[in-house]
Amino acid sequence: MKVRRIFIIYLSSAFILCLFLIAGGCKKVKSGMMIATEAQLNYLIQENEPDPGRYITGARIIAFNPEKPGSVRLLTGDFHSAAYPEISFDGRHILFTGQKKPGDIWHIWEMSLDNLKYRQITSFRENCTDPVYLPSGRVVFSKLTVNDTVGSAHCLYTCNLEGSDIRQITFSPTDNYATHVLKDGRLLTVSRQLMPEKNDAMLMVMRPDGTKADMFYMNKGKNIMTSDPRETCDGRIIFLESAGNNSTGGLPASVTYNRPLHSRINLSADKEGYRSVLPVTSCRYLVSYRSTGSDKFALYEFDPETGIPGRLVFSDPQYDILDVVVAAACERPKKLPSEVDMQVKTGLLLCQDINFTGYKFRTDAAGPIKASLIEVMGPDSTYGIVPVEEDGSFQLKILADQPFRIRTLDEKGQTLSGPCTWLWLRPNERRGCVGCHEDPEVVPVNKIPLAVKKPPVIIPVHLTEIKEKTVELE
Repeated sequence: MKVRRIFIIYLSSAFILCLFLIAGGCKKVKSGMMIATEAQLNYLIQENEPDPGRYITGARIIAFNPEKPGSVRLLTGDFHSAAYPEISFDGRHILFTGQKKPGDIWHIWEMSLDNLKYRQITSFRENCTDPVYLPSGRVVFSKLTVNDTVGSAHCLYTCNLEGSDIRQITFSPTDNYATHVLKDGRLLTVSRQLMPEKNDAMLMVMRPDGTKADMFYMNKGKNIMTSDPRETCDGRIIFLESAGNNSTGGLPASVTYNRPLHSRINLSADKEGYRSVLPVTSCRYLVSYRSTGSDKFALYEFDPETGIPGRLVFSDPQYDILDVVVAAACERPKKLPSEVDMQVKTGLLLCQDINFTGYKFRTDAAGPIKASLIEVMGPDSTYGIVPVEEDGSFQLKILADQPFRIRTLDEKGQTLSGPCTWLWLRPNERRGCVGCHEDPEVVPVNKIPLAVKKPPVIIPVHLTEIKEKTVELE
Protein backbone atom coordinates (compact mmCIF):
# COMPACT_ATOMS: atom_id res chain seq x y z
CA MET A 1 0.00 0.00 0.00
CA LYS A 2 2.85 2.34 0.89
CA VAL A 3 4.64 1.53 -2.34
CA ARG A 4 1.48 2.29 -4.34
CA ARG A 5 1.08 5.65 -2.62
CA ILE A 6 4.69 6.57 -3.42
CA PHE A 7 4.10 5.50 -7.03
CA ILE A 8 1.00 7.72 -7.29
CA ILE A 9 2.90 10.64 -5.81
CA TYR A 10 5.68 10.01 -8.33
CA LEU A 11 3.19 9.99 -11.23
CA SER A 12 1.56 13.19 -9.95
CA SER A 13 4.94 14.89 -9.71
CA ALA A 14 5.81 13.75 -13.23
CA PHE A 15 2.47 15.06 -14.49
CA ILE A 16 3.06 18.44 -12.84
CA LEU A 17 6.57 18.51 -14.32
CA CYS A 18 5.16 17.85 -17.79
CA LEU A 19 2.68 20.69 -17.35
CA PHE A 20 5.55 22.94 -16.28
CA LEU A 21 7.59 21.99 -19.34
CA ILE A 22 4.61 22.54 -21.61
CA ALA A 23 3.97 25.90 -20.02
CA GLY A 24 7.66 26.74 -20.44
CA GLY A 25 7.44 25.83 -24.10
CA CYS A 26 4.68 28.40 -24.48
CA LYS A 27 7.22 31.11 -23.80
CA LYS A 28 8.43 30.75 -27.36
CA VAL A 29 7.62 33.68 -29.64
CA LYS A 30 6.16 31.95 -32.69
CA SER A 31 6.89 32.98 -36.26
CA GLY A 32 4.48 35.64 -37.47
CA MET A 33 3.97 37.26 -34.08
CA MET A 34 4.63 40.97 -33.82
CA ILE A 35 7.21 42.52 -31.50
CA ALA A 36 6.75 46.16 -30.53
CA THR A 37 8.16 48.91 -28.34
CA GLU A 38 5.68 50.52 -25.96
CA ALA A 39 6.06 53.76 -23.99
CA GLN A 40 3.89 55.18 -21.25
CA LEU A 41 1.09 57.34 -22.63
CA ASN A 42 2.13 60.87 -23.65
CA TYR A 43 5.72 60.29 -22.56
CA LEU A 44 7.09 61.65 -25.83
CA ILE A 45 5.05 64.88 -25.59
CA GLN A 46 6.61 65.61 -22.20
CA GLU A 47 10.15 65.31 -23.55
CA ASN A 48 11.93 68.52 -24.53
CA GLU A 49 14.83 67.17 -26.55
CA PRO A 50 15.90 67.79 -30.17
CA ASP A 51 15.41 64.09 -30.93
CA PRO A 52 13.00 62.70 -28.31
CA GLY A 53 12.62 58.98 -27.92
CA ARG A 54 16.20 57.72 -28.08
CA TYR A 55 16.28 56.80 -24.37
CA ILE A 56 12.75 56.26 -23.12
CA THR A 57 12.21 55.80 -19.40
CA GLY A 58 9.85 52.91 -18.70
CA ALA A 59 9.69 51.65 -22.29
CA ARG A 60 9.11 47.93 -22.77
CA ILE A 61 9.12 45.34 -25.55
CA ILE A 62 6.12 43.05 -26.04
CA ALA A 63 5.11 40.25 -28.39
CA PHE A 64 1.55 39.66 -29.52
CA ASN A 65 -0.60 37.88 -32.07
CA PRO A 66 -2.85 40.52 -33.67
CA GLU A 67 -5.46 37.85 -34.46
CA LYS A 68 -5.75 36.75 -30.83
CA PRO A 69 -6.87 39.38 -28.31
CA GLY A 70 -5.20 38.93 -24.97
CA SER A 71 -2.07 37.33 -26.43
CA VAL A 72 0.25 40.11 -25.27
CA ARG A 73 3.45 38.82 -23.72
CA LEU A 74 5.98 41.06 -21.96
CA LEU A 75 9.49 40.15 -23.17
CA THR A 76 11.55 42.61 -21.12
CA GLY A 77 10.06 42.31 -17.65
CA ASP A 78 13.57 42.18 -16.16
CA PHE A 79 14.42 45.62 -17.56
CA HIS A 80 13.58 49.09 -16.33
CA SER A 81 13.49 50.25 -19.97
CA ALA A 82 13.91 48.50 -23.31
CA ALA A 83 13.33 49.61 -26.91
CA TYR A 84 14.17 49.26 -30.62
CA PRO A 85 13.86 45.51 -31.29
CA GLU A 86 15.47 44.29 -34.52
CA ILE A 87 14.83 40.79 -35.81
CA SER A 88 17.63 38.46 -36.94
CA PHE A 89 17.70 37.20 -40.53
CA ASP A 90 16.59 33.73 -39.41
CA GLY A 91 13.74 35.21 -37.36
CA ARG A 92 14.85 33.52 -34.13
CA HIS A 93 16.52 36.36 -32.20
CA ILE A 94 16.12 40.05 -31.54
CA LEU A 95 18.56 42.80 -30.69
CA PHE A 96 17.37 45.64 -28.48
CA THR A 97 18.52 48.57 -26.37
CA GLY A 98 18.02 47.99 -22.66
CA GLN A 99 18.49 49.57 -19.25
CA LYS A 100 18.33 47.08 -16.36
CA LYS A 101 17.77 49.55 -13.51
CA PRO A 102 16.99 53.30 -13.34
CA GLY A 103 20.17 55.25 -13.91
CA ASP A 104 22.02 52.34 -15.54
CA ILE A 105 23.94 52.69 -18.79
CA TRP A 106 21.92 51.65 -21.85
CA HIS A 107 23.49 48.57 -23.44
CA ILE A 108 22.83 46.36 -26.46
CA TRP A 109 21.24 42.98 -25.68
CA GLU A 110 20.23 39.91 -27.68
CA MET A 111 17.24 37.69 -26.84
CA SER A 112 16.34 34.26 -28.17
CA LEU A 113 12.73 34.05 -29.31
CA ASP A 114 12.80 30.29 -28.67
CA ASN A 115 13.25 30.53 -24.89
CA LEU A 116 13.34 34.32 -24.14
CA LYS A 117 16.82 34.06 -22.62
CA TYR A 118 18.88 37.19 -23.13
CA ARG A 119 22.51 38.22 -22.90
CA GLN A 120 24.42 41.50 -22.83
CA ILE A 121 26.53 42.38 -25.87
CA THR A 122 28.05 45.80 -25.08
CA SER A 123 29.65 46.90 -21.82
CA PHE A 124 30.72 50.49 -22.38
CA ARG A 125 30.50 53.31 -19.88
CA GLU A 126 28.51 55.27 -22.48
CA ASN A 127 24.97 54.70 -23.74
CA CYS A 128 24.40 52.51 -26.80
CA THR A 129 21.26 52.32 -28.90
CA ASP A 130 19.72 51.31 -32.26
CA PRO A 131 21.32 47.88 -32.83
CA VAL A 132 21.02 46.10 -36.20
CA TYR A 133 22.26 42.72 -37.45
CA LEU A 134 24.84 42.78 -40.26
CA PRO A 135 24.99 40.08 -42.97
CA SER A 136 28.57 39.31 -41.86
CA GLY A 137 27.30 38.06 -38.49
CA ARG A 138 28.30 41.25 -36.69
CA VAL A 139 26.20 44.00 -35.12
CA VAL A 140 26.14 47.75 -35.85
CA PHE A 141 24.90 50.21 -33.23
CA SER A 142 25.07 53.86 -32.14
CA LYS A 143 27.30 54.74 -29.18
CA LEU A 144 27.61 58.04 -27.37
CA THR A 145 31.16 59.16 -28.11
CA VAL A 146 32.82 62.05 -26.27
CA ASN A 147 36.26 63.33 -27.35
CA ASP A 148 38.01 66.38 -28.77
CA THR A 149 37.30 65.32 -32.37
CA VAL A 150 33.53 64.76 -32.39
CA GLY A 151 32.60 66.63 -29.21
CA SER A 152 29.63 64.64 -27.94
CA ALA A 153 28.00 62.61 -30.72
CA HIS A 154 26.41 59.21 -31.33
CA CYS A 155 28.87 57.50 -33.68
CA LEU A 156 28.38 54.11 -35.33
CA TYR A 157 30.33 51.05 -34.16
CA THR A 158 30.34 47.37 -35.08
CA CYS A 159 31.26 44.30 -33.03
CA ASN A 160 30.85 40.53 -32.96
CA LEU A 161 27.72 39.08 -31.39
CA GLU A 162 29.59 38.32 -28.17
CA GLY A 163 30.78 41.95 -27.98
CA SER A 164 34.38 41.43 -29.13
CA ASP A 165 36.36 43.17 -31.91
CA ILE A 166 34.76 46.60 -31.51
CA ARG A 167 35.32 48.93 -34.47
CA GLN A 168 34.29 52.55 -34.86
CA ILE A 169 33.07 53.32 -38.39
CA THR A 170 31.92 56.99 -38.29
CA PHE A 171 34.24 59.79 -37.18
CA SER A 172 32.47 63.13 -37.56
CA PRO A 173 30.66 65.42 -35.07
CA THR A 174 27.37 63.97 -36.22
CA ASP A 175 24.62 61.93 -34.55
CA ASN A 176 23.76 58.68 -36.35
CA TYR A 177 20.56 56.82 -35.45
CA ALA A 178 17.98 54.34 -36.73
CA THR A 179 20.43 52.47 -38.96
CA HIS A 180 18.93 50.08 -41.53
CA VAL A 181 20.76 47.51 -43.70
CA LEU A 182 19.82 47.77 -47.38
CA LYS A 183 19.54 44.68 -49.58
CA ASP A 184 22.78 45.68 -51.33
CA GLY A 185 24.61 45.41 -47.99
CA ARG A 186 25.09 49.12 -47.32
CA LEU A 187 23.97 50.94 -44.19
CA LEU A 188 21.30 53.62 -44.36
CA THR A 189 21.39 55.82 -41.27
CA VAL A 190 19.77 59.01 -40.02
CA SER A 191 22.59 61.54 -39.75
CA ARG A 192 22.47 64.98 -38.14
CA GLN A 193 25.43 67.37 -38.04
CA LEU A 194 26.08 68.84 -34.58
CA MET A 195 29.09 71.14 -35.17
CA PRO A 196 29.77 73.91 -35.91
CA GLU A 197 25.99 74.28 -36.01
CA LYS A 198 23.13 71.81 -35.87
CA ASN A 199 21.62 70.89 -39.23
CA ASP A 200 18.45 69.05 -40.16
CA ALA A 201 18.66 65.27 -40.18
CA MET A 202 19.29 63.56 -43.52
CA LEU A 203 19.73 59.98 -44.70
CA MET A 204 23.33 58.88 -45.20
CA VAL A 205 24.53 55.69 -46.86
CA MET A 206 27.84 53.87 -46.32
CA ARG A 207 29.44 50.45 -46.32
CA PRO A 208 29.52 48.48 -43.05
CA ASP A 209 33.22 49.33 -42.66
CA GLY A 210 32.48 53.09 -42.78
CA THR A 211 33.81 53.64 -46.30
CA LYS A 212 32.04 55.46 -49.14
CA ALA A 213 29.87 57.49 -46.73
CA ASP A 214 27.68 59.89 -48.68
CA MET A 215 24.35 61.67 -48.55
CA PHE A 216 21.46 59.51 -49.76
CA TYR A 217 18.51 61.86 -49.26
CA MET A 218 17.79 65.23 -47.68
CA ASN A 219 14.65 67.33 -47.68
CA LYS A 220 15.47 70.85 -48.83
CA GLY A 221 12.77 72.35 -46.62
CA LYS A 222 13.77 74.27 -43.50
CA ASN A 223 13.74 72.47 -40.15
CA ILE A 224 12.58 69.15 -41.60
CA MET A 225 13.75 66.10 -39.67
CA THR A 226 14.02 62.69 -41.33
CA SER A 227 13.73 59.44 -39.35
CA ASP A 228 12.95 55.70 -39.36
CA PRO A 229 14.13 54.60 -42.86
CA ARG A 230 13.10 51.17 -44.19
CA GLU A 231 13.48 49.45 -47.56
CA THR A 232 10.45 47.94 -49.27
CA CYS A 233 10.40 44.76 -51.34
CA ASP A 234 9.69 46.76 -54.52
CA GLY A 235 12.74 49.01 -54.34
CA ARG A 236 11.58 52.07 -52.43
CA ILE A 237 12.91 53.67 -49.26
CA ILE A 238 10.22 54.83 -46.85
CA PHE A 239 10.78 57.13 -43.89
CA LEU A 240 9.12 59.78 -41.74
CA GLU A 241 9.54 63.53 -42.00
CA SER A 242 8.51 65.97 -39.31
CA ALA A 243 8.86 69.65 -38.53
CA GLY A 244 11.22 70.07 -35.59
CA ASN A 245 11.19 66.79 -33.67
CA ASN A 246 9.22 63.58 -33.94
CA SER A 247 7.44 63.75 -30.57
CA THR A 248 4.01 64.42 -32.07
CA GLY A 249 4.55 62.20 -35.09
CA GLY A 250 5.67 62.76 -38.65
CA LEU A 251 4.54 62.28 -42.22
CA PRO A 252 5.44 59.11 -44.20
CA ALA A 253 7.25 59.68 -47.49
CA SER A 254 9.24 57.56 -49.92
CA VAL A 255 11.93 57.76 -52.60
CA THR A 256 13.14 55.23 -55.11
CA TYR A 257 16.35 53.36 -54.42
CA ASN A 258 17.88 54.41 -57.77
CA ARG A 259 16.96 58.13 -57.69
CA PRO A 260 16.55 59.18 -54.06
CA LEU A 261 17.06 62.91 -54.70
CA HIS A 262 14.50 63.17 -57.49
CA SER A 263 11.66 60.81 -56.62
CA ARG A 264 10.17 61.88 -53.28
CA ILE A 265 6.43 61.44 -52.82
CA ASN A 266 4.13 61.89 -49.84
CA LEU A 267 2.43 58.69 -48.72
CA SER A 268 -0.25 60.37 -46.63
CA ALA A 269 -2.31 63.53 -46.82
CA ASP A 270 -2.17 63.98 -43.03
CA LYS A 271 0.20 66.64 -41.71
CA GLU A 272 1.46 64.54 -38.81
CA GLY A 273 0.56 61.66 -36.56
CA TYR A 274 2.90 58.82 -37.63
CA ARG A 275 5.56 57.49 -35.29
CA SER A 276 6.96 54.61 -37.38
CA VAL A 277 6.26 52.72 -40.59
CA LEU A 278 7.10 49.09 -41.44
CA PRO A 279 6.66 47.71 -44.98
CA VAL A 280 5.21 44.19 -44.85
CA THR A 281 4.51 43.80 -48.57
CA SER A 282 4.71 46.24 -51.51
CA CYS A 283 1.10 47.26 -50.94
CA ARG A 284 0.69 46.79 -47.17
CA TYR A 285 2.47 48.65 -44.42
CA LEU A 286 2.08 48.75 -40.65
CA VAL A 287 2.18 52.20 -39.07
CA SER A 288 2.23 53.55 -35.54
CA TYR A 289 -0.32 56.35 -35.83
CA ARG A 290 -2.62 58.66 -33.90
CA SER A 291 -5.12 61.04 -35.43
CA THR A 292 -4.82 63.87 -32.85
CA GLY A 293 -2.39 64.87 -30.13
CA SER A 294 -4.81 63.67 -27.49
CA ASP A 295 -4.97 60.12 -28.83
CA LYS A 296 -2.48 57.36 -28.18
CA PHE A 297 -0.23 55.83 -30.83
CA ALA A 298 -1.70 52.52 -32.00
CA LEU A 299 -0.84 50.05 -34.75
CA TYR A 300 -2.78 50.27 -38.03
CA GLU A 301 -2.61 48.79 -41.50
CA PHE A 302 -1.66 51.35 -44.13
CA ASP A 303 -2.13 51.30 -47.89
CA PRO A 304 0.40 53.61 -49.62
CA GLU A 305 -1.94 53.95 -52.61
CA THR A 306 -4.74 55.53 -50.59
CA GLY A 307 -2.54 57.18 -47.97
CA ILE A 308 -5.07 56.51 -45.23
CA PRO A 309 -4.60 54.36 -42.10
CA GLY A 310 -6.89 51.35 -42.37
CA ARG A 311 -7.79 48.52 -40.00
CA LEU A 312 -6.71 48.85 -36.38
CA VAL A 313 -4.22 46.03 -35.74
CA PHE A 314 -3.35 46.56 -32.09
CA SER A 315 -3.90 49.12 -29.35
CA ASP A 316 -2.86 49.11 -25.70
CA PRO A 317 -4.96 51.24 -23.33
CA GLN A 318 -1.95 52.03 -21.11
CA TYR A 319 0.82 52.54 -23.66
CA ASP A 320 1.80 54.23 -26.92
CA ILE A 321 2.99 51.84 -29.63
CA LEU A 322 6.24 53.28 -31.00
CA ASP A 323 7.51 50.71 -33.49
CA VAL A 324 7.00 47.11 -34.58
CA VAL A 325 8.85 44.24 -36.25
CA VAL A 326 7.54 40.83 -37.32
CA ALA A 327 9.07 37.62 -35.94
CA ALA A 328 9.83 36.03 -39.28
CA ALA A 329 12.86 35.10 -41.36
CA CYS A 330 13.91 37.56 -44.06
CA GLU A 331 16.34 37.71 -46.95
CA ARG A 332 19.93 38.20 -45.84
CA PRO A 333 21.48 41.29 -47.50
CA LYS A 334 24.69 41.07 -49.49
CA LYS A 335 27.95 40.82 -47.58
CA LEU A 336 30.23 43.52 -48.97
CA PRO A 337 34.01 43.17 -49.07
CA SER A 338 36.14 45.74 -47.24
CA GLU A 339 39.08 47.75 -48.53
CA VAL A 340 40.04 48.96 -45.05
CA ASP A 341 43.62 48.11 -44.07
CA MET A 342 44.44 49.25 -40.53
CA GLN A 343 48.18 49.12 -41.32
CA VAL A 344 47.64 52.06 -43.70
CA LYS A 345 47.41 55.49 -42.07
CA THR A 346 45.78 57.45 -44.88
CA GLY A 347 43.09 57.50 -47.55
CA LEU A 348 43.02 59.13 -51.00
CA LEU A 349 40.47 61.68 -52.24
CA LEU A 350 40.33 62.71 -55.91
CA CYS A 351 38.09 65.48 -57.27
CA GLN A 352 37.74 65.77 -61.04
CA ASP A 353 36.68 69.43 -61.23
CA ILE A 354 35.93 71.57 -58.19
CA ASN A 355 34.27 74.14 -60.47
CA PHE A 356 31.60 71.67 -61.56
CA THR A 357 29.00 72.40 -58.96
CA GLY A 358 25.37 72.03 -58.03
CA TYR A 359 25.49 75.51 -56.48
CA LYS A 360 26.14 78.80 -58.26
CA PHE A 361 29.49 80.50 -57.80
CA ARG A 362 29.96 84.23 -57.73
CA THR A 363 30.19 85.99 -61.10
CA ASP A 364 31.59 89.25 -62.36
CA ALA A 365 31.56 91.04 -65.71
CA ALA A 366 33.84 88.41 -67.19
CA GLY A 367 31.58 85.54 -66.11
CA PRO A 368 31.76 82.89 -63.38
CA ILE A 369 34.62 83.18 -60.92
CA LYS A 370 36.46 79.86 -60.78
CA ALA A 371 38.01 78.45 -57.65
CA SER A 372 41.80 78.54 -57.46
CA LEU A 373 42.18 77.08 -53.97
CA ILE A 374 40.51 74.74 -51.54
CA GLU A 375 40.73 74.84 -47.76
CA VAL A 376 40.55 71.58 -45.82
CA MET A 377 39.03 72.29 -42.41
CA GLY A 378 39.07 70.24 -39.21
CA PRO A 379 36.71 70.51 -36.22
CA ASP A 380 38.63 73.35 -34.58
CA SER A 381 41.44 74.31 -36.98
CA THR A 382 42.43 74.34 -40.62
CA TYR A 383 44.34 71.42 -42.10
CA GLY A 384 45.69 73.57 -44.91
CA ILE A 385 44.99 75.51 -48.11
CA VAL A 386 45.78 73.70 -51.36
CA PRO A 387 45.88 75.05 -54.94
CA VAL A 388 43.82 73.20 -57.52
CA GLU A 389 44.99 72.30 -61.04
CA GLU A 390 44.04 74.27 -64.13
CA ASP A 391 41.24 71.81 -64.87
CA GLY A 392 39.87 72.22 -61.33
CA SER A 393 41.10 68.82 -60.11
CA PHE A 394 42.93 67.97 -56.90
CA GLN A 395 44.14 64.84 -55.16
CA LEU A 396 44.65 64.59 -51.38
CA LYS A 397 46.27 62.00 -49.12
CA ILE A 398 44.45 62.51 -45.82
CA LEU A 399 45.09 61.02 -42.41
CA ALA A 400 42.48 58.31 -41.93
CA ASP A 401 39.56 58.45 -39.50
CA GLN A 402 39.79 62.25 -39.09
CA PRO A 403 36.75 64.43 -39.91
CA PHE A 404 37.22 67.25 -42.40
CA ARG A 405 35.25 69.68 -44.54
CA ILE A 406 36.23 71.45 -47.75
CA ARG A 407 35.43 74.92 -49.02
CA THR A 408 36.48 76.58 -52.27
CA LEU A 409 38.37 79.89 -52.45
CA ASP A 410 39.24 82.35 -55.18
CA GLU A 411 42.80 83.52 -55.86
CA LYS A 412 42.46 86.16 -53.13
CA GLY A 413 41.42 83.58 -50.53
CA GLN A 414 37.78 84.65 -50.40
CA THR A 415 35.17 81.91 -49.97
CA LEU A 416 33.25 80.88 -53.09
CA SER A 417 31.26 77.91 -51.73
CA GLY A 418 31.08 75.58 -48.79
CA PRO A 419 32.14 74.27 -46.48
CA CYS A 420 30.60 70.92 -47.34
CA THR A 421 29.22 68.43 -44.84
CA TRP A 422 31.66 66.41 -42.75
CA LEU A 423 33.72 63.76 -44.53
CA TRP A 424 36.25 61.15 -43.40
CA LEU A 425 38.38 58.48 -45.07
CA ARG A 426 39.04 55.03 -43.64
CA PRO A 427 42.56 53.55 -43.77
CA ASN A 428 43.37 52.65 -47.41
CA GLU A 429 40.05 54.05 -48.69
CA ARG A 430 39.94 55.54 -52.20
CA ARG A 431 37.20 58.05 -52.91
CA GLY A 432 36.39 60.25 -55.86
CA CYS A 433 33.92 63.00 -56.65
CA VAL A 434 32.86 64.68 -59.85
CA GLY A 435 32.79 68.22 -58.46
CA CYS A 436 31.59 70.35 -55.57
CA HIS A 437 28.04 69.65 -54.26
CA GLU A 438 27.31 67.92 -57.54
CA ASP A 439 24.28 65.69 -58.03
CA PRO A 440 25.34 62.17 -56.92
CA GLU A 441 23.66 60.79 -60.03
CA VAL A 442 26.17 62.59 -62.28
CA VAL A 443 28.97 60.42 -63.69
CA PRO A 444 32.46 61.80 -64.32
CA VAL A 445 33.64 62.97 -67.73
CA ASN A 446 35.87 60.44 -69.45
CA LYS A 447 39.17 62.27 -69.08
CA ILE A 448 42.30 62.03 -66.95
CA PRO A 449 42.44 64.82 -64.33
CA LEU A 450 45.73 66.70 -64.15
CA ALA A 451 45.92 66.02 -60.40
CA VAL A 452 46.55 62.29 -60.90
CA LYS A 453 49.78 63.06 -62.78
CA LYS A 454 51.31 64.42 -59.57
CA PRO A 455 51.78 62.97 -56.08
CA PRO A 456 48.80 63.68 -53.83
CA VAL A 457 48.98 66.56 -51.35
CA ILE A 458 49.35 65.33 -47.77
CA ILE A 459 46.68 66.59 -45.35
CA PRO A 460 47.32 68.15 -42.83
CA VAL A 461 49.80 70.13 -44.92
CA HIS A 462 52.31 70.51 -42.09
CA LEU A 463 53.12 66.81 -42.52
CA THR A 464 55.83 66.39 -45.14
CA GLU A 465 55.97 62.60 -45.06
CA ILE A 466 53.92 59.70 -43.71
CA LYS A 467 55.60 56.35 -43.20
CA GLU A 468 53.06 53.61 -43.78
CA LYS A 469 52.46 50.30 -45.49
CA THR A 470 52.70 50.46 -49.28
CA VAL A 471 49.59 49.20 -51.03
CA GLU A 472 49.76 47.91 -54.59
CA LEU A 473 46.58 48.38 -56.62
CA GLU A 474 45.78 45.46 -58.90
